[in-house]
Amino acid sequence: MTEFLDVTILAALQGVAEFLPISSSGHLVIGQHLLGLDVPGMRLDLMLHFGTLVSICVFYRRTIWRILSKFEWQYVLKIVLSALPAVVVYFFFKDFIEGLFENAKMVGALLMFTGAVLIGTRYLPRGNRDICWKRALLMGCAQALALLPGVSRSGMTLASARGGRVDAEKSAEFSFLMSAPLILGGVLLEVLKSFRTETAAPTGEISWGLTIYGAVLAAVVGYFSLVVLLKALKGRWFWLFGPYCLAAGLLTLILV
Repeated sequence: MTEFLDVTILAALQGVAEFLPISSSGHLVIGQHLLGLDVPGMRLDLMLHFGTLVSICVFYRRTIWRILSKFEWQYVLKIVLSALPAVVVYFFFKDFIEGLFENAKMVGALLMFTGAVLIGTRYLPRGNRDICWKRALLMGCAQALALLPGVSRSGMTLASARGGRVDAEKSAEFSFLMSAPLILGGVLLEVLKSFRTETAAPTGEISWGLTIYGAVLAAVVGYFSLVVLLKALKGRWFWLFGPYCLAAGLLTLILV
């Protein structure tokens, strides 16, 4: 029963925080420190990320089909370009970034930084521009910044798009499609690492039944999180995630 509850909480947290601008990595670190949540094995972690990848593919299935059927290679290359900054930053600063996951106070401070950026979007003018090469690279740099736990990937990329006066719906579409290669790459990287470090059957892993349940729950929650985020972008309350991040970060600094 404890494993089922842990999987449910972690899957719901992954589905909500992966897409809403509140930092999934930051909330996982905070959850582990303050709530005593346990991540029961690498298998679950991989499948939860795979679940959120599925929700992206389902939500933007028409866009993906359009890109593939019409050979929109420029759009694909823009996605590739946007992924490069995160790959470069992770390659050179991998140890530093991973070390931050052990520092809950730093995560709290970075979560407050995310909150300040989100509140700042309230004062940025709206626009209806497309994603050009320059804006794709700018969103990619924002995505690289979000490698730090506590910095929201969706928050940074969408804030940078708002700063470039990109249309809200187009910025959301590109923001989440550009995350797909990194999520898939992260999953594959962890699979390769598990093959290198495990010569015997993995210990501490939960059953495949609970793992699949977690992946499905993360996918379902993630899909509806995308719906909520798109409504927030179209409306004028995207910035309201900012006060939440400020409060969560401050609470973390106080309690840890």
